[in-house]
This record gives sequence, C-alpha cells and structure tokens, in this order.
Amino acid sequence: MVIRQQTFPALLSPGKIGPLALANRVVLPAMDMNLCEDGEIHQADIDHFAARAKGGTGMIITGCCAVAYPAGCTSRKEPGLSEDRFIPGLKALADAVHEAGSKLCVQMVHHGKVARIDTLDGRPQLVPSVPKPPGDMSAMIDCTPEELGKMAAIQEGKKAAHHEATHEDLAWLVRMFAEAADRVKAAGGDAVEIHCAHNYVLGGFLSRYSNQRTDEYGGSLENRARLSCEVIRAVKEEVGDGLAVIVRLSGQEYGESEGLTPDEAASAAALFEQAGADAIHVTGTALNAFANFTDGPLPNTVGFYTANAAVVKRAVSIPVITVGRMLPDVGEQMIAEGHTDFVAMGRQLLADPGLVNKLKAGFSEQIRPCINCYVCVQENFWDATPLCAVNPALGNETLLPFPRTSAPKHIVVVGAGPGGMETARVATERGHRVTLLDKTDRLGGTLWFSTLTTPDNERLLKWLSQEVRRAGVDVRLKTEATAATIRALAPDAVVVATGAVRGRPSVPGGDLPHVHTGDSLRGLMTGTGDVSDQSLFLRVAGRLGGLAGITKSPSRIRDLSRRFLKFLPMSRYVVVIGGSLVGLELAEFLAERGSRVTLVEEGRQLGVPMAMPRRWTAVKHAKELGVKIHRNATVERITRKTVEFTVEGKSHSAPARMVVVASGVSAAAPLADELAQSGIEVHLVGDADEVNYIEGAMHSAWKVATAI
Repeated sequence: MVIRQQTFPALLSPGKIGPLALANRVVLPAMDMNLCEDGEIHQADIDHFAARAKGGTGMIITGCCAVAYPAGCTSRKEPGLSEDRFIPGLKALADAVHEAGSKLCVQMVHHGKVARIDTLDGRPQLVPSVPKPPGDMSAMIDCTPEELGKMAAIQEGKKAAHHEATHEDLAWLVRMFAEAADRVKAAGGDAVEIHCAHNYVLGGFLSRYSNQRTDEYGGSLENRARLSCEVIRAVKEEVGDGLAVIVRLSGQEYGESEGLTPDEAASAAALFEQAGADAIHVTGTALNAFANFTDGPLPNTVGFYTANAAVVKRAVSIPVITVGRMLPDVGEQMIAEGHTDFVAMGRQLLADPGLVNKLKAGFSEQIRPCINCYVCVQENFWDATPLCAVNPALGNETLLPFPRTSAPKHIVVVGAGPGGMETARVATERGHRVTLLDKTDRLGGTLWFSTLTTPDNERLLKWLSQEVRRAGVDVRLKTEATAATIRALAPDAVVVATGAVRGRPSVPGGDLPHVHTGDSLRGLMTGTGDVSDQSLFLRVAGRLGGLAGITKSPSRIRDLSRRFLKFLPMSRYVVVIGGSLVGLELAEFLAERGSRVTLVEEGRQLGVPMAMPRRWTAVKHAKELGVKIHRNATVERITRKTVEFTVEGKSHSAPARMVVVASGVSAAAPLADELAQSGIEVHLVGDADEVNYIEGAMHSAWKVATAI
C-alpha cells in the first residue's frame, strides 16, 4: 500500500493508561459476539479480536466477561472469569492480540437485573433494590411474531425474581471482581474494565433511578458510588501496576427523570479516580432499552456522548475514553481540543477491522463505513452471533482474504446497485475481469435513492462507487442490458443484480398520475427515468434539477427538498401505502419537510425488515413528526384528492395530493431466465433473487463473487 500523508495526527498518536502504553488512541469497545461455549473462549472469538488488532487498533476490549460465571451472566456464550479453567482461553486471546501488535483489556461484569442465566438457573437476580417495572413498552408492537418468539425462547418461559443485595452479597461481589482481575493478569492481559453502566449491578447501585436503598449504599452520590469504589480499590490492590484499571461509566442515563445526570457522572468519575481508576470510559444507559435504545447504549447520532465525555474530562486528571458513533474525524477533533484522550469505535470496527491501518497509510476514504443499521445489535436480543450488513466476514473471519481464482473469467454484472457493485468489486479482487452495466446515469440503484431518506447510506454509496473505480471495473452507465447486448460482450458468466420489482396497487385509482411507485419517485427526484405520467410541474422540476446538476448529489436534494416540498401544493398532503422499511423511512422524510403524512399499512408491524432498535426509533420519530399511522388497513380506492381504506371493517379517508406506494415489492429477474435458457452461466444477487435490502445485497454478492 502506498503511504500518503497522515491526516489524523492526534488520533494516531501514542497514549498511556496507567502502566499501559498504547500505539494510538483508537479502542475497540466491548461488543458481545456470542462465540464462546460454557464460559470458555474459542477460536472464532480469538479470530474476531485478532482481526481488529491486526488492523492497527490500539487496544482491544473484550465483550462482557462474567466475574461470577455462571452467576450474574446474561448469556452462556459470554466468557467466564470465575474459575482457573478459563485462563487458557484468555491467554490464547491475549497472545493473539499481542502477536498482532495490540493490547488486550478484559471487561469484567456482573449483569445484575439483566442476568438472564440467573433466571434460567433458578437464582434470583442480584439488585440494589427491587427494580421498577418498565415504562413505555409500545415499541414491542412492531416486533414480528418470529422476533418475539426468539426472544421468548431464550427465556424458556421463566420469569425473573430479584434479591436485594445484603452486605455479605456485596463483600462476595467485590471479591469476585478482584479474583477475576487476578486471572486476567495471570493470562497475560494488559487491562481490565470494570463495568459500572448499562443497568448492570454496579451501574444499578450508582443510579438514582435504580437504587432505592436507605443504607450506606443508597441515597447520596457518594453512597451510591461506594460499591464501585470498593471494587476499584480491591482490583487495584489485587493487580497493582500489573494491569491498567479502566471504569466504564454512563455520562447520562436516558429515558427517565431520575436517571444519572452528566454532573453526577463527573462527580462519580472523580470518586473513581480517588479509588484508583486509571481511566474512565464514558458511555450512556437507556433505562428502558425498548424506548431509548438508540440514545444508550448504542446511539444513532454521530458523536452522541461527546458533550458528556467533555464534562467528565474536566472533573478528572486520568485519561477519558469516549464511545458513541465516534467516527475518525470526530475523534480527531475531540482529542485535539482536549475533550477526550482515547476514542472507542465499535460498530465502525465491526464494519472494517483495518480502519486504523488505513488511517495510518493516508487512505481514510477506503474505510468500509458502518451504515448504522443495527443489524449487528439485533442478533444479541436472541443470543445469536452478530451480523454486519456491509461486512459478511463478521463472526467468520476465515472468509478473508478472498481466494484468488486460478481460472480468470470475464464476468458481466447487470445492475449497479449495492449488490452489483459489491459483486464487481469482490470478483475483480479475486482476479476476474468485470464489466458492470446499468441503464441509468449513475451508480447506486436503489441505494442511491435510499440515501435521501437515510443519509448514513450515502457513505456506503461513496465507498462502493470509489472501490469499483479503484479496482478497475469496466463501468458502463446508460447501457440497457438485453440478452443480445450481453451475448455481444462474450461473458463467461453473468450476474444479474437488477433489484426488486415495484408495482402499482391493483385498486381503483392506482394508475392516477399523482400515484408514485418507488421507481417513478426516484425518477422525479433524480431527474432521470420515465416520469411522463406525472404532472407538468413535477416533470419540469425534476428535469431542471437534473440539468442543474442538483440531482446528482443526495445531500443537496435532502437540503433543497426541505424548502422545495413546502411549496409543492400537490405534496402538502401525502399518503404512503405500505409501512415496511421503505414506507416508514419515506413517511419520516416527507413529514420532516412539512408534508402532512398518513401511513397506511396492511399488517400490524411497521419498519420490517429494519433491525429492531432502528425500527423502534423510526416509528417513534414518525409519530413525533405527526405522521398518522393506520395498521391492519386495506386500501379500497384512490381518488384525485383522497385515499380510502378500511380498518377492522370501518371506513376511513385521508387527504392525498400525492400517493407513494411502498408496498408490492417482489423479487424478479426475467433477464436471468432468458440468459439461462440460451446456455449462459447466470447468477442472481440482491433483491433480484430475494428482497432483503442492503444486508441481502452485500452478503449475496460475497457468496456469488467467491463462488465463480
């Protein structure tokens, strides 16, 4: 790799935490991979962390490791620290991380009121005081029966009981943390992280909301922090300077008025420093994860905890680590301005384990972006191994590097959406010659259009477009792919990635000119495609936008449309038919721009197959924007001014100057059938094969491109 000038001098500078020297300021925070068995670390887990270490990450923090395994566990697949039998696995992990040039920190946890295994094994969960019942659980209506079934299955039909910790329990807990730290030291680890957040037992004691005790462990902040300080002191006494001791702390608890505040967090951090902590890792906690999951622990806003981390930083003299969608540019600025010392990048390092090495080489644009879709997070709800929509190697690092082909072929890929571009990129990297065809004037397909409603997708669009060009793929835009034109290219194999088919509703009025499908709406917004059935005003607006170059930039369309749609009389009242992923995002997009939106969904759940945390937030946001939602609705008729529908036998009517049809999406690839009949080797990728959006496109692309 050619080395360019580094542009992240603060982020890539060496740093120190207690006795531990780190090569740079990038940290992998704890994320559970669920790859262990009976508390023992296995090779797949080692491969996962070693890949991030090889990618240049300064310090690797494991997922939750149970100090009293199996007591206090949330999963039987999390590593244990309570017995010497766990040391060999820890040592193998430490050795692999060290060999790759990084340092290993082991996160030490007792899960308290979320210790699912205690419930399964018939033990009451250890808590500071009996938990308050959860508040708003309305998000659960948008979980599918299959999802609810998976979550219920891992509970095995058992209901949690609780045990308010006695002084004897607390002494035992302190001892468990200290002994666990000693095992980490014996295994050759470099640091431990004491978890005092996320509703786990130490975080529960620290929280005004969760801790209702009246003894010396409840009431004032000093009392609520007492148990954590005792743990810190005991761990420090056990390991001395043999390990760095980090404390994970919520800079704020979200969702309830009695939650921990930033000022309280700063005061607690100062107490933790006095007790012997070498660093504070600032995160956030959702007191009701179903209502506030994307505030804490996994925010959907870039740099969400930066302000809280800066408050903590001012209260302590030890280093501060900041997490919460910390992209490289945000981390660089925070470190340079003195608001933090280290930056924890979680989901971004799942998407691209080589992030730091790319930064060092000056190739930041080559970092595969996390699109913040929460697909990885969702799997933890039913104890499965996380997936990544854009990195199919997550959880199975043996997929990389791609095997080079011994028999290079000429492959024609039809369709330049995410599936087509990723197929072209991977096939070229394997040594094939690839020609990529698309009938439009730009790369991206439906991914391009999705960037309007989901700005995070624009980062993936830019990355894929750039990587296709960098790989040397022969890209041919404005090229209609037919059986004849493809045969003329004399391919050895053809990959069809033309996306899904979107139809109009088969109801009276479904063919009216103000009724849009996803394809016609994309043509209007981008100034491309056939919009001949639209009004003169909309056609002219779309064409002018295209001529002016406006519609080549998703960000410009997003910005201009905030003003533009307010002056479109036809779109003042909008009905979106279909409340799946696309329909829900469109409803949000239009409502944000001043439209009065009615969302009509024939089923009960909205946002499917959007991952649950993102779905819950999207529904909540749509309601806050005033979107009128009708579930279990059947569209009966569309007129020039209304959409008429029934819900449970009752008739309803919604005003509609524009109707957007986001239902009726199906997989179809007639071109593939025609080519196969003529004897050409044909493969299907993405929504042309099975509608599963970006995740399906990227994963199927790897499967096909590595099989040819």
